[in-house]
Amino acid sequence: MGFLDVLFGRSKPVTPDLDQLFGLPSAAVTLQAALGFTPTGAGSVCFAAIEGGAFAQVRQEVRDLLLADAERADAPVEFNADEYGYSWLVSRRRPDDLPALVGDLHAVNTALQDSGFGPQLLCSLVAFSHPERRPLALVYLYKRGTFYPFAPLPGNRRDNPLELQVKALLQDDLRIERDLTRWFPLWGAPAL
Repeated sequence: MGFLDVLFGRSKPVTPDLDQLFGLPSAAVTLQAALGFTPTGAGSVCFAAIEGGAFAQVRQEVRDLLLADAERADAPVEFNADEYGYSWLVSRRRPDDLPALVGDLHAVNTALQDSGFGPQLLCSLVAFSHPERRPLALVYLYKRGTFYPFAPLPGNRRDNPLELQVKALLQDDLRIERDLTRWFPLWGAPAL
C-alpha cells in the first residue's frame, strides 16, 4: 500500500484464505464441548447469480465432482435460489462427517474461484443444532476471510447473546470477523 492509499483511506482488500475452512472441525469440537451444539451435516455456499455458458459448465463440474464421491449415495447436493436472487449450493453429509462436508465447501469455493467467478462468491455456512436451542451457523465471509456466528430466531430476529458467546468461545479456533456490522443475517438460508 502506498502513501496516497494511506492518505485517502484506501486499503487493500483481504485475500480470501479458503484453507480457513479446515478450522471448522476443531471449532465444532469446541462448540460441542462448551455449548452442546453439534453439526447437522448440512452446509452451503452462497454466490451471486450468474448467467452464461461458462458458469453453467462450472456449476455442472462442481455438481459432478461432489456427486462422484462414492460415499454420497445418501448425501444429496442441490442448487437453490433465495428470495434476494442469490444462488446456494447445498451439500449434505452425515452429521458425524464434518471434515467431508468442509471438503465439499472448499472444493466448491475453489472451483468457482479458479474459474474466475471468485468475485461472485459471498459466503459459506455450516449448520449446527442443539436439542434445547434454535439453530446456529458458522458463516465464512469469502471477501473478508473471516467467520461469524449466526443464530436466527423466529420472526427474523437474532440471538445476539448466543452469537457473542460463540464469538468469544471460538476466537482461538477460527479467524472471527471483528466488525460486527459485517455479521449479516442470512434469513432463510438453505441448510440452516
